[in-house]
Amino acid sequence: MNGMGYGMYGSFWGFFLNLLIILLIAGVAVLMLNRSGYMASRDNERLVKIEKDIEDIKKTVEDIKSKLEEI
Repeated sequence: MNGMGYGMYGSFWGFFLNLLIILLIAGVAVLMLNRSGYMASRDNERLVKIEKDIEDIKKTVEDIKSKLEEI
């Protein structure tokens, strides 16, 4: 017997199982990083942009309000 088809590396199913385990570990790692806030820098940039937009809207509302008072 040459062991063909036995073990983790000898067959397609062994390769598929190894690939599945690697993807599972990578998925868990990404999930943990997202929950810890390590990868939240994009969210912070988005919040800064939203805050800037809110300030612009407030300024526009104040301008409209002052023009209405003039009328």
